[in-house]
Amino acid sequence: MTLQDLFAASDDLWQSSAWVQAGLVVLAALVAAGLAHLVFTRVLARLAASTATDLDDEIVAACRKPVFFTVLMLGLAAASRLLDVPEPGPFVVDALVKSLVIALWSVAANRVSQVLLAFMTDNERFELVQVRSRPIFELLAKVLVWGSAIYLVLLTWNIDATGWIASAGVVGVAVGFAAKDTVANLFSGVFIMADAPYKIGDYVVLGSGERGMVTDIGMRSTRILTRDDIEVIVPNAVIAGAKIMNETGGPHEMRRVRCTVDLAYGCDVDHAREVLQQAAAATPYLSDDPAPRVRFREFGPSGIRFQVMGWVEEPVLRGRAVDALNTAVYKGLLAAGIEIPYSKHDVYIKEVPAGAALREA
Repeated sequence: MTLQDLFAASDDLWQSSAWVQAGLVVLAALVAAGLAHLVFTRVLARLAASTATDLDDEIVAACRKPVFFTVLMLGLAAASRLLDVPEPGPFVVDALVKSLVIALWSVAANRVSQVLLAFMTDNERFELVQVRSRPIFELLAKVLVWGSAIYLVLLTWNIDATGWIASAGVVGVAVGFAAKDTVANLFSGVFIMADAPYKIGDYVVLGSGERGMVTDIGMRSTRILTRDDIEVIVPNAVIAGAKIMNETGGPHEMRRVRCTVDLAYGCDVDHAREVLQQAAAATPYLSDDPAPRVRFREFGPSGIRFQVMGWVEEPVLRGRAVDALNTAVYKGLLAAGIEIPYSKHDVYIKEVPAGAALREA
């Protein structure tokens, strides 16, 4: 048999059997998918490994399997068209293949989005994406990826998505009115994470007077642990509209504490200042830089008013520092013989009524 006869026989076999054609297409798809996988494994992966960042390595790893299965499934879809299958067989196979490809690439896109957000969080050039705002962008990325995937799958199966979208909008409006407080808390939680008036570990004082450490910032509420180890759960909508004092905020966490004391008129002001300064210097928990200071504030109704001020390294030390400072000031003044005045009232009787005088007699 000559080579021409062999080609002729092969051509007759190709033309006579659709299953052979489909099998050859599937085989070619397997070879193409293997080559694509080889390119990703041997070429792109090595190029990505030679760079300074791991971002491209993660992207290549996320796209490797979707590329392989996409090429293979497209070959299967092409092979199914060669077979004499009655409708709606070809449509179902084609739609099913497209749906699986969309699902594969949606998973890959979701993974790539998380990798990109992690990279942007660690990179100082991207100021918008930070640790506190990253969960918001992750949620938005998931909604965008999977929302687009669902829409494309509906189009693949020739399902009109317009009515679904309109119905979802009406349902969303109804749910929004029914759960407006919950929705307000959710939006407030997003704004709190983006604006970051406080973070986990900060000591805050609410407008209602509660003071404690922020232990959790959720989408609906913020949890604060008070100094009495009582957990206060505050809805985010309440916090968003309230005045909050963040004791840990500012350029540093140091906080100033004060001790106000009245001294009797007639005492030696310079000696009193020296005693107060020594008491502050000997107080634990107070920082040496900046050093404690003493100020003569005003003339009070029953004494001259001094104020001793010092700094603590962390807001959590404020209570202990105030206790130690008050104790040191009191002991120092007592040892120095400086009087701490207190309110005194003298009652003068101008005259005794006549009837009362006779009863006394």
